[in-house]
Amino acid sequence: MPFLDEWYKTRQGKALINYGSSANWGFARMQALPGYANEAAELKQAVANETFNADMGMSAVGGSFTKGIDAAQTQTMLANIRADLAAGGIGIGLYIGYVPGAKPEEVFRVYQLAGEMQATIFNHVRDPNLVYIQQAISDAMLTNAPMHLVHISSMMLSQIEVGIEMVQTAQKRGFPITAEIYPYTAGSTGLFTNMFADGWQERLGIDYKDLQWAATGERLTKETFDTYRKTKGVVIFHAMKPDWVAAGIRAKGILIGSDGRPYAPLAHPRTAGTFARVLSKYVREDKVLDLPAAIEKMTLLTAKMLETVAPAMRFKGRIQVGADADITIFNPNTVLDKATFDESLKFSQGIEYVLIGGVLVLKNGQTVPGVFPGQAVYGKYKK
Repeated sequence: MPFLDEWYKTRQGKALINYGSSANWGFARMQALPGYANEAAELKQAVANETFNADMGMSAVGGSFTKGIDAAQTQTMLANIRADLAAGGIGIGLYIGYVPGAKPEEVFRVYQLAGEMQATIFNHVRDPNLVYIQQAISDAMLTNAPMHLVHISSMMLSQIEVGIEMVQTAQKRGFPITAEIYPYTAGSTGLFTNMFADGWQERLGIDYKDLQWAATGERLTKETFDTYRKTKGVVIFHAMKPDWVAAGIRAKGILIGSDGRPYAPLAHPRTAGTFARVLSKYVREDKVLDLPAAIEKMTLLTAKMLETVAPAMRFKGRIQVGADADITIFNPNTVLDKATFDESLKFSQGIEYVLIGGVLVLKNGQTVPGVFPGQAVYGKYKK
C-alpha cells in the first residue's frame, strides 16, 4: 500500500482480522519522478476514502513504471521508502515484474537499504525465469537483506524444483531467504499491466485461450485480449501444471500464501479458498503433506518470516501461554474450499470458529456481526 499513515488510520476499529502492509517501492519511485503530483494526490485521497485498490494504483501511475531514475531520484526514492517504514511498513514490496523501467542498480540500492535496516524485501521477480530468482538471491546475499520470494510457482513455472533448491540452499547457509506458493494452477493480475506487454506468450508459456477475464469468466481471444487490455480489468492466467504446484506445497520451508486481491464475484479463488484448499486437497485427499506440516506452513513459518521486521509477529502463529489468541478452529474431515474460477468466492466449508485477540469473529461458521477486533501490525521502525 502507498501512503501508509493514511491507510493504517482507515483500518482502525473497522477490521475483522489483524492488518499490516509493506512499503510500496513502486509508489516511492513514482514520487521521486517529476510530473506525478496530481496522480499522487488523487491516490492519497483514494486511500483516505477507502476506495483505493492495487489495480487502481497500477493503472494510475503505470506510466512511471516504464521510466528509469537517476542517482538523485534514487536517493529520493530511498528516502520515501524510509518514510513508509517510519509509518509502520512491514518491509518493502518490490514488484519488479510490473516495473520494466527499473534497472539492476536501482534494485540493488533498495536491497542495500533493506540490508542496512533489516527490513524484509517481498520480491515479485521480473519474469518467470530462473535467472531472475538467481538475481534476487544474489542481491539478498550480497547485502544481507532478508528477502521473501512471492509465489514461486508462477514465477518459476517448469523450473520450480530448482528454484526451491536454491531457496533451501540459501536457508541452509544461514541467509534469511524464504518463498511462498498458492495452491492453484493459475495466477491473476491486471491485464493492463506490463506483465502482458509484447512477448507475454513466450515469457509465460501460454496463449490467449489460457487467459480468463475475471469480470465474466470468459476465455480470451486475440480480439478480446486487445479490447480488454485497454481497460483496468483483471485476468486469470492458467499457466501452471498440478505437479509443479504439488512440488512447492510439499517442499520443506516453503510458505503457503493467498496473494489475495480485492473482492469481486469472479476473482481468483485464492482470495477466499487458499488455506481450506491446502487442508482438503493437499492434506486430506492427495496426502502431499501431513496436517502439522501444513499448519506450520500457513502460520508459524509466516510469523517467523515477519517477526524480524514486525515485532508483534513473535506472538502469532503459535498456540502457547503468552501468545495472541488468534485461533482458527476447523474440522479436518470436512474442511473444503468452495471458491471456484467460474462461479463465485464462496465461504469455505468446515471452518467453524475464528478468534482474533480472543474475540470471536466467526462462530458456528457464521460471521459474528458488529465486532472488529483486528489490530494493526506495524514494522519495527514505526514512529
